[in-house]
Amino acid sequence: MRGRPLCMELFPRLFSSCRIPGPKHDNMIHYGRPRRGPTHITVVRNYQFFQLDVYNSDGTPLTQSQIHSQLCRIRAQSWKTDKEPMGILTSDHRHTWGQAYTRLLQDKINKESVRLIEKGLFTLCLDSPVMTICDEKYSSRMAAQILHGGGTYSNSGNRWFDKTLQFVVSEDGSWGLLYEQATAEGLPIATLLDHILQYCKKPETVRAPLVPLPMPKKLYFYIDRAIKWDLEMAKQNLNILINDLDISCFNFLRFGKEFPKQLHLSPNSFIQVAIQLAYYRVHGEVCASCDIASLRMFRGGRTDYIRSPTNQTLRFVQAFDDPALSREVKVELLCEAVEAYSQLTDQALKGQGIDRHLLGLKLQAIEEGLSVPRMFMDTAYGLATHWKLRTGQVPTNTDSVMCFGPLVPDGYAVCYNPQPDHVHFSITAFNCCEETNAEKLAVTIQSALHDLHELLQPAA
Repeated sequence: MRGRPLCMELFPRLFSSCRIPGPKHDNMIHYGRPRRGPTHITVVRNYQFFQLDVYNSDGTPLTQSQIHSQLCRIRAQSWKTDKEPMGILTSDHRHTWGQAYTRLLQDKINKESVRLIEKGLFTLCLDSPVMTICDEKYSSRMAAQILHGGGTYSNSGNRWFDKTLQFVVSEDGSWGLLYEQATAEGLPIATLLDHILQYCKKPETVRAPLVPLPMPKKLYFYIDRAIKWDLEMAKQNLNILINDLDISCFNFLRFGKEFPKQLHLSPNSFIQVAIQLAYYRVHGEVCASCDIASLRMFRGGRTDYIRSPTNQTLRFVQAFDDPALSREVKVELLCEAVEAYSQLTDQALKGQGIDRHLLGLKLQAIEEGLSVPRMFMDTAYGLATHWKLRTGQVPTNTDSVMCFGPLVPDGYAVCYNPQPDHVHFSITAFNCCEETNAEKLAVTIQSALHDLHELLQPAA
């Protein structure tokens, strides 16, 4: 990035890793070992989990045809039954799931099945097809399916939400990747996805040996009355969450990242200013907003926040819809806002953001049994960290879009993937908040980008 090497420690941890719930706090466990780590994945279809070994005893991977034949065997063994959707337990509140997890592992069969899921390289979710809808809403519907499975009567039972990597493939050919964010951020995941898609284009030259493969191992669960109750509560809570989440995805086709580049403006900074303009038009104010900056220029680095609203951005969004101001004044204010954001981005990438440093100060005080510094109790600090607008750029080499939920009940999450001549967007909000509406913000972002294009290229 920017001519500097990045820390690569995250990549090995993506595989054979899982978030483990506890009664008070969670742990991240990575089961991979340098020489001989796990050699299986877990496959789940119709709520039924299977252990599928993808390496031979000599360490060579199975061929494509071998894996295909094994998946066909799993498909034949997993016709729709009245099996309980055990994966839904992982969607519950962390404390509740932590208590249920302890009860679940008291049984030896359950413990073995859970450990195999946790240790697997990743999970492959083979989903049933979802109801076909109009093309305009297709991407939003698929984003919801990948993110949460569509509910307890759909594919949500085909998930183990604590697992770091889950590849979701539906019978209708749609597919995506669901990942657990405690292990890694979107950029390493996007890099992995690009690698996979490039690898898939290569023809396989290895012929499958004629040696018969063992049957994939089905994982069983013993469900007593307490676990049954945990499942029923988890189902109710998940359906409430899913019904509350509003998702709107769209593809902005008028221009992509090449347009601001031609004007010597940072594409990400340009889009961020457009998002601020859209929020201001919808709500008549700016709010605590964050963009994600990668700290992988540092060893073990994860992320910091770039605080999107600046004085320059505020001046621009207040002036843009004022008919009394000239085009030249508005262009100057826009360039100042974009440049200010670019400077903030540069500072954050160099480790000069404020939020991770403040988090470190707070956690150090807690770990050492000291009083938490008074500033963390201040009303201003609370307002400054109530992130109503969570944003993130996840650029990839493919036409894909990442989707995540808001950080606060009255907030939005906006994720985007800038391509040379278009930009993919996903916007989420909660239906329970009357003030927010994902589709309304999506439409306003499109109009804001359109208006900025008109401002900079009036002849077009």
